[in-house]
Amino acid sequence: MLGPYKIQVAFSPTLFDGCDLDNAIVVVIDVLRATSAICTAFESGVETVIPVSSIEEAKEYQKKGFLVGAERNGEQIEGFDFGNSPYSYKTENIRGKSVVLTTTNGTRAINMAKDADMAVVGAFTNITAISNWLEEQEKNVVFLCSGWKGRYNLEDSLFAGAVVDRLSKNYKYGELSDSALASKYLYNTAEQDPYKFLRNSSHRRRMHRLNLKKDIKYCLTLDQTSVIPVLMGDKLVRLEEYLDSKA
Repeated sequence: MLGPYKIQVAFSPTLFDGCDLDNAIVVVIDVLRATSAICTAFESGVETVIPVSSIEEAKEYQKKGFLVGAERNGEQIEGFDFGNSPYSYKTENIRGKSVVLTTTNGTRAINMAKDADMAVVGAFTNITAISNWLEEQEKNVVFLCSGWKGRYNLEDSLFAGAVVDRLSKNYKYGELSDSALASKYLYNTAEQDPYKFLRNSSHRRRMHRLNLKKDIKYCLTLDQTSVIPVLMGDKLVRLEEYLDSKA
């Protein structure tokens, strides 16, 4: 017998309003590169990541002495400490600190999910940890793809499909939306070689032009961390800290 839980995918932030958030965990995805960078920051020991939507907000935090990452159109904004390359966050300098981050797409999507029961950050770099944890929850699941400036992109949908493929093997998920099915079928087409499958995608071409091939490979490499970042108020924390706060 099929279970009561459902899975939905919003292929871009413009479609998120149409999702049913009742009893749902929202998984925010920006594979290239914000959510991959955030997972790397936590793996490097950062205490919290504060996602902000605008450069102006980031500057205000910078004035208060925070370390700040800022990216627009794939490039680091001059005058800030980091961009959104995962390699920027593979450093001991952030251990135990709070980092503020603003990006073209990902941080805006994270902030859109603030009203959900729970919002977590997903990337290929933590895919097994987040898939296994989601399957343990008695919740619906909504995947929010950050896309590119409100438009669809391939890599975020591919990640959503990879997790949907894993979860859909559990009969507790009795309802997959058409978007969830589409993402699953997309992943089934690409799973033998996701890197090759994405070679003509718009954002991958954009990153190639910026000489970011190393970042692309990193972001498509599975299971580099078991950390699951969770939105708690206006900041991202480790899942363990979030659960302790609710105990």
